[in-house]
Amino acid sequence: MTAQAGRGPRLTLHTLPSLLAVALFALMFGAGSLAYDGFFSGQVFLNLFIDNAFLIVVALGLSFVILGGGIDLSVGAVVALATMVLAALVETLQWPPAAAVAAILAGGLVFGTLQGVLVEVFEVPPFIATLAGMFLARGLCYLISIDSIAIRHPQLEAFSQARLPLGPLGEVTPSVAVAAAVLAGAVWLAHGTTFGRTVYAIGGSERSARMMGLPVRATRIGMYALCSGCAALGGLLFGTYTLSGYGLHGMGLELDAIAAVVIGGALLSGGVGTVAGCVSGVLTLGAIQTLIAFDGSLSSWWTRIAIGVLLGLFCVLQRVMEWWHQRQAP
Repeated sequence: MTAQAGRGPRLTLHTLPSLLAVALFALMFGAGSLAYDGFFSGQVFLNLFIDNAFLIVVALGLSFVILGGGIDLSVGAVVALATMVLAALVETLQWPPAAAVAAILAGGLVFGTLQGVLVEVFEVPPFIATLAGMFLARGLCYLISIDSIAIRHPQLEAFSQARLPLGPLGEVTPSVAVAAAVLAGAVWLAHGTTFGRTVYAIGGSERSARMMGLPVRATRIGMYALCSGCAALGGLLFGTYTLSGYGLHGMGLELDAIAAVVIGGALLSGGVGTVAGCVSGVLTLGAIQTLIAFDGSLSSWWTRIAIGVLLGLFCVLQRVMEWWHQRQAP
């Protein structure tokens, strides 16, 4: 697709997967409400956001890379590294939380920029560049500590335990408010700026984007910087959610984030989808976990099975729609 696709979501064959993801989530939530007592409540719905606020932030950052035709396998490891650095700075080195947060976010942006340089300047395939980043970030975790580090700073504990009332629906944590702010910023960036339109153009046809004189190099590097920055922020949210830093945090998180983006309607080949669509993907994954938890008789591994089936179905659906669109084109 071209930069025109970045103007906003419309009811087309390309936005249909996003709408199907919303419909699927509504169907699953409705089925759970009929099957289990106590499932249909505002707080159960809000708990999906509370438990997955960090994943929403990570998936939003990853959406830009996937829409631009790339991939980032390092986000799970960056989340783990952010939790470890946060724990080490505030607990071991006694840094103020604000300074630690600023340093971690800056480090995430630098980490992503370096990966973007590898991809764009040195023409390393994104899979290889970000795979190297994944091993590097995970290895840095164990240089800090091979054990889990508890976070006991009063300010971070207060942030973790705080609740924001939402009237009769229930209450959410501050992490949800952070995720909502990131969502608003991501939607504006993707659909209201030259950067976002260039991301769509690169994903649709990099050659055409270069011929149009678009800033492909800077945009691609920016995509990876933004992705790792969001992963670092997601790691901060996850660290305060668990009140710990651990090198094994975020294992497989990159696959959950990719699944959320694809189920939310983005094509892995790039250029098609909406940034906000990944939220419906995250909620769908969260609904699967909640249904299994309410059932109580199913193994947690059924979550992975269900996610795998959904991911496969949505990939096939997108390919069928692409084929149909090409058949209908004059």
